[in-house]
Amino acid sequence: MTRVESAPRNNSSWVPILSLFTLASLAETVFYSQMLAFTPLFLPRLGITEDAQILLMVGWMTAVSNGIGLPFLPFWGALADRYSRKPIIIRSFGVIALAALLASLAPGLALFFIARSITGFALGNSGLMMTTLSERVPQKRIGFAFSVMNSAAPIGAFLGPLTGGWVVDSYGFRNLMLVNLVGMLIVIGGLAIGYRDTYRGSQSEPLLKMAWESVRVVWESKRLRLLFPALLLLFGGWMLAFTYIPLVITDIYTGTDPGTAVGLVIGASGLTTLLISPLLGALADRLGNWRVLFAGAAAALILWPLPALTRDLIPFAILWSVLNGVVSAVFALSFSVLSSSATERIRGRVMSFAYMPVNFGFMIGPAIGTWITQRSLFAIFPASAVLTGAGLFTLILAHRQPLLEDA
Repeated sequence: MTRVESAPRNNSSWVPILSLFTLASLAETVFYSQMLAFTPLFLPRLGITEDAQILLMVGWMTAVSNGIGLPFLPFWGALADRYSRKPIIIRSFGVIALAALLASLAPGLALFFIARSITGFALGNSGLMMTTLSERVPQKRIGFAFSVMNSAAPIGAFLGPLTGGWVVDSYGFRNLMLVNLVGMLIVIGGLAIGYRDTYRGSQSEPLLKMAWESVRVVWESKRLRLLFPALLLLFGGWMLAFTYIPLVITDIYTGTDPGTAVGLVIGASGLTTLLISPLLGALADRLGNWRVLFAGAAAALILWPLPALTRDLIPFAILWSVLNGVVSAVFALSFSVLSSSATERIRGRVMSFAYMPVNFGFMIGPAIGTWITQRSLFAIFPASAVLTGAGLFTLILAHRQPLLEDA
């Protein structure tokens, strides 16, 4: 479905584009992590003062923003296949820039809700960037290139809240969004100038048919039909907790700088990700991706209920840091498992959906949270354990299924 670019696979011509994509992904993750971490602190400025209303708004805004964008994922890939990848990639960062601008100007809840919601239209850039890298990077360095680019997510999750906390406490959330706007404009300029897109689509089929073809090849594989729901359940529990973690922290914290507290706790969890994820990756190289994925998911299942047992900030921060590091490592391993579960004939189209489970998780998890947090905010942790257990069971079933060519 996708014609290979003519860019060479030799010397160091791939290093600049890898660096550019990694920095763009880092800026994107910083924005999302700060938006998630500090929205609960900003909502009272928009007139949402009751705790129950804040819990509902946090959940629904997160769910809606991802739910709006998910149906368009196949179309972004189809448009890139038909025409060119560069404008589709830049499109996503333009959407984020617009969301940051609207959030900084929002006088009330309505415009801020719109700002959060339109971020769903920014989905779909990572798969296209990884596809471009797979065609430009020498075969023996593709694993390294993917690892470098995908390291932007945990680093951004670490730096975003950590640097944003004091900005929110000192200068306010609106100014933090303006900083993100400037960052996105720099990224857009860098991609426009530094990314030379040699790919030109050769497809002439209707876009709807091309989009459906991408979905069909996934559905025809027995393993992928189970693997995608398994990962959705695993990451749905993660995104459920991640959405409400800022509120848990402010519920436990008794000081006068809640933004800094949220930033430090979430930042620390990003730091442990940088330590645990490479460790599990090294174990996966030695023991096998599936085996380590099972072990990581089982460890997360055991850890999930523990944060609900403490109301002290430091023990909670330690537990959440370890837990988030383990689940983040499982997330990183999912790319290798997805790749190995698809034959070469369909691997490119399967990997274009690589982020779909976590995007779906960002819709389903927070939607569940709007219901269970009305009873207890700390119920998010046992609920995440239930979703993880269901995901692990489905993951085992998926592993037992044959590849498409053997089905």
